[in-house]
Amino acid sequence: MAEPKNDEFLDDIADAEAEELAAEMEEIDGEALELETLRAERDEYKDRFMRALADAENARKRGDKARREAEQYGGSKLSRDLLPVYDNLKRAVEAATDEQKEVSGALIEGVELTLRSLLDIFNKHGIIIVSPKVGDKFDPKEHEAMFEAPVPGTKAGDIIQVSADGFMLHDRLLRPAQVGVSSNPG
Repeated sequence: MAEPKNDEFLDDIADAEAEELAAEMEEIDGEALELETLRAERDEYKDRFMRALADAENARKRGDKARREAEQYGGSKLSRDLLPVYDNLKRAVEAATDEQKEVSGALIEGVELTLRSLLDIFNKHGIIIVSPKVGDKFDPKEHEAMFEAPVPGTKAGDIIQVSADGFMLHDRLLRPAQVGVSSNPG
């Protein structure tokens, strides 16, 4: 009869080992779940970090572009305000007759020097004169048609008169050249 006690004893040991094994499996499952949760959290933080890094890089690039544009084009309002000064000085120099140059040579020379100085400042800051010639083709990107008139010996779209020079600040138009355009049919 010793055998049943051995079987019971072996069953008790098996049950204890099974319970212990079940507890270890539960612990392993819990650790696996915790590990999976930590991996998901890590992946989320990594994704957020990469997005923040990309946003920071984009902000830096936008800032650099804005700074470059401010350096190049920040003075465009002042530049536009100086264009009438150029126009008036140019008209004054062109209006001076030879007789007036003899009588008031120093005054006219002073106006010419002022105009040259203004042009030097324009060049220094990237302001370029758009000065079309009679006979050039009208370009709506650089010219403003003030009037159209039929002129013999010209084609439609040819410049027949230049009223005022235009100006570019680097690659941007500050003011279009004001021109008259032929309306003769081609």
